[in-house]
Amino acid sequence: VPWMERQGSRCGRRRSRGPPRRGLRRAITGHRGAAQRSPAQFGPIVTVLDPTPDDDDSIVEGALRPTTLTEFVGQDRVKNQLGLVLEAARRRSGVSDHVLLSGPPGLGKTTLAAIIAAELDAPMRMTSGPALQHAGDVAAMLSSLQPGEVLFIDEVHRTARASQEMLYVAMEDFRVDVVVGKGPGATAIPLDIEPFTLVGATTRAGLLPGPLRDRFGFTAHLDFYEVADLERIVHRSAGLLDVDVTDEGSAEIAGRCRGTPRIANRLLRRVRDWAQVHGDGVVDLDAARAALELYEVDVVGLDRIDRAVLEAIVGRFGGGPVGLSTLAVAVGEEPETIETVAEPFLVRLGLLMRTPRGRVATVAGWQHVGRSAPTDAPGSGQGVLPWGVDVGVHDDNDGGDP
Repeated sequence: VPWMERQGSRCGRRRSRGPPRRGLRRAITGHRGAAQRSPAQFGPIVTVLDPTPDDDDSIVEGALRPTTLTEFVGQDRVKNQLGLVLEAARRRSGVSDHVLLSGPPGLGKTTLAAIIAAELDAPMRMTSGPALQHAGDVAAMLSSLQPGEVLFIDEVHRTARASQEMLYVAMEDFRVDVVVGKGPGATAIPLDIEPFTLVGATTRAGLLPGPLRDRFGFTAHLDFYEVADLERIVHRSAGLLDVDVTDEGSAEIAGRCRGTPRIANRLLRRVRDWAQVHGDGVVDLDAARAALELYEVDVVGLDRIDRAVLEAIVGRFGGGPVGLSTLAVAVGEEPETIETVAEPFLVRLGLLMRTPRGRVATVAGWQHVGRSAPTDAPGSGQGVLPWGVDVGVHDDNDGGDP
C-alpha cells in the first residue's frame, strides 16, 4: 500500500499504524471538515410536493407550457387584465408597459412571461436576479436588446442594489449611464437603448425596493388554483404526454397538488409511472390513490414532513405553543426546512397557527391526526378546503414568529 511504504521508509515502527486520521477523513469525504457536517447541511429537503422546479420539471415543463393567453388555464382575473395591456400595446404598435408578476412558485410566472413575448410577437431574453450582481452586467445586457424585445428577470428581488439602480433609468427613459474612470475624473456617459419590455417575476414582492416596484406599469399577483382549473390542466398535460387519464384520476391528482400546477404535472408523471409498472397504463382513481400513497401524499396534500410537524405539535407538546427550534429538534429537520417547506401550507390550510408564543395546532389540525381537540384549541366547527376536503374551520388571527 503506497502510504504504508512511505511511512515505512521513514520509520519502520509506524508500519503497523493505519493511515493518518486527517488523510483518511479527507480521502473519504473529499474535503477538509466534511465528516463533521450534518446530513441536512448538504442541501434542502426535496419532496414530490416541493413547488420549486427540479431538472426533470424544467425539461418537461417546456413541452407542457401554453403559448397563448387562450391556452392558459386559470387566473382569469390576471388574464383579462394582462390581455387588455397587451392588446393596447399591439394597437399602438409600441412596447408594452413593464410587467411584474408575483406569487408562490409553480403558478405560471415564467409561462406568462413567455406568453407576453409571444403575444407581442417579440423575442424574449431570460435571466435571473442572482446573475445580475454588477451594474456592468446589466448595462451590457440592456445595450444589446433588440427593439421591442422582452427581458424576463426571474427572482428580480434578488438583483444587486447597483443593478436595480441602473434599471430605474433604463425602465423609465430607455437609457443607461456608464461611468468611465474613477475618483474626481470619473465621467458618466449616457447611452440610449432600444425600447423594451421588462417582465419581472418574484416570490417575495415585499423585498423589492419601492422605486423599482413603482416603475412597473402593470402588477399582477397569481393566486393558488381552483380544483376545476387543476383538473383541466391535468387533462391537458396528459394529452401532451400521451397518457390516458380518467376524470376520477385527474380529480384525485388535482385534489392533492396544493393548488399548484407544477406539482399537479409532477404528480401526474409519478402516477403515470405507477400505472405503467403496476397497472394497465391508465391513470384512473385506483392508480392515483395507490401511487400517491406510495409517495406519502395524503388526501389534503400533506407529505411526510408536514404530518411529522403536525403530529409532533399535537402528540408531544399537547397542541402547543412550541418554538421553531424545539419543533425542529422534535421532528429531526432543520428549522429552515420547517419554516419554508412545511409551515406555509399548514398555515394556509388552517391546520396550524403561528402566535407570539409559538406554533399552535388548530381544531382542524387535531382532527386531521385523528385526535379530539381540547376546548381551548383555536378554531371550531367544520369547514371545507378549496378542493373539497373537510377539515376544521381555522381562526384567521395569525400571530408573529417568535
